[in-house]
Amino acid sequence: MTDSGNIAPLAELKAQAKRLRDRLRGTGLQLSHGESLELVAHQHGVRDWNTLHAMAGNRMQLRVGDRVQGRYLGQPFTAEIRGLTTLGDGAHRRITLHFDEPVDVVTFDSFSSYRQRVSGEIGWDGRSPRRTSDGEPQLVVRPI
Repeated sequence: MTDSGNIAPLAELKAQAKRLRDRLRGTGLQLSHGESLELVAHQHGVRDWNTLHAMAGNRMQLRVGDRVQGRYLGQPFTAEIRGLTTLGDGAHRRITLHFDEPVDVVTFDSFSSYRQRVSGEIGWDGRSPRRTSDGEPQLVVRPI
């Protein structure tokens, strides 16, 4: 069975089914939309579309230019997405953010280091797989 962390959002899965149906129509094979959804589910290693739909859930949809908020190295921010790329098997995305206000990434009182543009890796839940020393995700992003 497919790991649910590697499954694209529902909109992308439905787009895959539409592309598959259109491509097969070009070869003379007619499929209903439901049949193409079932084929996509089988391609992802699950028994049917309902199972894949449940596994995909409501994945966070982000696009370049979207406004987001969250935490970077424990500091709150609001930002604009400047870059977004799907990585490897699709389980993670590389995101580049431009913060509205620079964020101090150092917690030491007598020293500061401000960042206004950062890049990081997030899963479909908007959380970084990398952790800070206290176990929190380095980056947490959610739409505003």
